[in-house]
Amino acid sequence: MANERLRGAIVESGLTLDQVALNLGVAAKTVERWISDPSRKPYRRFQYATASLLQREVSYLWQEERTSAEVTEAGNAELIKLYPHRSVMPTRLWPQLYAQATRHFDVLVYSGFWLTEDAEFHRVVKEKSAAGVSIRFMLGEPDSPAVAVRGGDEGIGPAMASKIRNALVNYGSLFGLPGVEFRLHSTTLYNSIYRADDEMLANGHLYGVGAYMAPVLHIQRVPGGELFDAYAESIERVWETARPISKPDDIGGHRP
Repeated sequence: MANERLRGAIVESGLTLDQVALNLGVAAKTVERWISDPSRKPYRRFQYATASLLQREVSYLWQEERTSAEVTEAGNAELIKLYPHRSVMPTRLWPQLYAQATRHFDVLVYSGFWLTEDAEFHRVVKEKSAAGVSIRFMLGEPDSPAVAVRGGDEGIGPAMASKIRNALVNYGSLFGLPGVEFRLHSTTLYNSIYRADDEMLANGHLYGVGAYMAPVLHIQRVPGGELFDAYAESIERVWETARPISKPDDIGGHRP
């Protein structure tokens, strides 16, 4: 049975299928399939975008989906604690967080230099490597435009690139360990994200403010929640486009 609610909402909006598709950044045939074959549901981000465009609840257009209130309630349950800025957080929180990791151990930053000087963190990385945990470090490509912009945003200019190079040197003993991978990314990073299995710390980036003064969300994955998974998906997208490196000074060959 076709999704008549979606079809009707499009008709009532006065938009054509082509116009809906253009607004969503998909092909018109994709929107047609959403209508004709309810089993071909769009990804959640497209569901939200469609609902916003048509001024309907997601749960109205796709009845098996939850209401905005239900999604919000689950999101509140995902939040363990909000820190007004990173500098007030217990320094042992990072080693404690990663000490729990058995499946996911991800560090997504531009430099995260302060963490490279934490001996306890280094010890945890080596222990998890020996235990067979996959460990992924994603640092900024020092010569990329994104790093230059972030350096300007924080008011430190070229020092941002220098911090990344120094961070890689500090991580020197971790290169080559079993399961430990390093990649350099050139993305515009809106958060530094530290993930250990189903918990993570998301340190926001604010214009004109160093990350140490920006807020940090300590969140966990809970059934029905979408906040954790949104950050986790961001990690995967950066990882897929980042450049693998095998040693600290392997920073040539920047990809724009």
